[in-house]
Formats: sequence, C-alpha cells, structure tokens
Amino acid sequence: MSQSREAGVPELRAATSADLPAIERLLRASDLPTVGIDEASCNLIVAEVDGDIVGVVGIETCCGQYGLLRSTAVADAWRGRRVGKLLVERAIAEAESRGFDALYLLTTTAEQYFPSFGFSKVERATLPDEVKATEEFRSACPASATVMSLSLT
Repeated sequence: MSQSREAGVPELRAATSADLPAIERLLRASDLPTVGIDEASCNLIVAEVDGDIVGVVGIETCCGQYGLLRSTAVADAWRGRRVGKLLVERAIAEAESRGFDALYLLTTTAEQYFPSFGFSKVERATLPDEVKATEEFRSACPASATVMSLSLT
C-alpha cells in the first residue's frame, strides 16, 4: 500500500489488477458501468489516500487516434475536494502524451462539469466509427447520455 505524500492529499497512480474490486465498488456506488474496465484497452488512474481508493478515471483506447474518457468517479466523502479535477486533468495529459487526436465521453449526470476541461457536446452520428464501436457506446450507457468531445490537436 502506498501512502499519500501528505495527510488528506490523494496520490494519483496507475491502477493495478489488485485495485479492481475497490474500483468496481466505487463505480457501482456512482451508478457507472463496470463493463470493460479490466480489459487491456482501458487504462485506469486512481486517487489513493492512506491505502484507500477515493477516485478513479479511465481512458479506453479506441484506436491509435481516439480515446474514451470513462469511469470517472469520486467517493462521496471526497467530492468537492478537487479529486475529480486532478484525475480528469491527468487523464487528458496522458491522452495528449499518447498522441490522441480527441477524447470522447458519455455522461448522464455531469454535462455541466466537463466543459470546464474544454469538452463540448457533440452528436452521436458525428463520432468516429472506432468510438461508436466501444461497448460503452453500444450498450453500457443509455442512448439518452450526453456525448462530449475534446480535441487534442
């Protein structure tokens, strides 16, 4: 178990397979799908404090060009403490470092949150086929979910 650098300050790190049960509990508590989070195409970043996972975000690789930002969740006790902001900023930086052209996401509750990172609403029909082919788009999220995009080029 890794300790945070300072009490109450989350350490951001790549998730390991040992983190999956805690991540799945966090996602279920946030009413988010867990499908595909254990696949190689989904890279997860966790926020950890004193050995507890308090937040998570994922980047699902759709192809060499696009990523799907998904599984963004913060434990209730840690909301409003910038954990989500730190996780999303880290995920965007990782997507940029991988050379992705764009990040996409689906949300049913946070369409007002993601524009602060530069995401904007887009129509499903305009998405690249590689993104539309993900299970997240095909079945895990409802058709009523808001689709958003962030250009990284």
